[in-house]
Amino acid sequence: MTRAVLSLGSNLGDRLAHLRGAVAAFRDVLLAASGVYETPPWGDPDQPPYLNAVLLVRAPGATPMDWLERARAVENAAGRVRDPGRRYGPRTLDVDVISVWGEDGEPVRSDDPELTLPHPRAHLRAFVLRPWIDIEPYGRLPGHGWLTDLLNKEPVATDARHMRPRPDLRLESTR
Repeated sequence: MTRAVLSLGSNLGDRLAHLRGAVAAFRDVLLAASGVYETPPWGDPDQPPYLNAVLLVRAPGATPMDWLERARAVENAAGRVRDPGRRYGPRTLDVDVISVWGEDGEPVRSDDPELTLPHPRAHLRAFVLRPWIDIEPYGRLPGHGWLTDLLNKEPVATDARHMRPRPDLRLESTR
């Protein structure tokens, strides 16, 4: 079985419905879904706040590219439109492949420009690390260390203070 951590984010339209749609799309391989967090936009402040969550998924024989293709299909189903002029701009749904572990349990490393693993900026993103801790409190980001240590380092710690847990929003599947 290969295992992957996927980060979800939405700040356009029915944000919660987009996240729930992603959970539904991964239901057949889903091990765990984090809580939902409301976060300020990252990298491009001129946009609405995001809802973010993380999924832990597992499937026999899935390659990193399989996870990426599935993530893109889920984004497309949510009406995701990529604006090349706004790399960190608003979106209906963003599904990022953060890390993948192979059949042997070892982290997969890749320098492929289409899918760099682990995600090259995950260690700098509170909106990835904090929800991930919900589902793997003793998790490690390959090549970077313990999630809790990364979350407590600046500038990530400052970003984490601006996140708001949303226990009123649950990620039940729409299936």
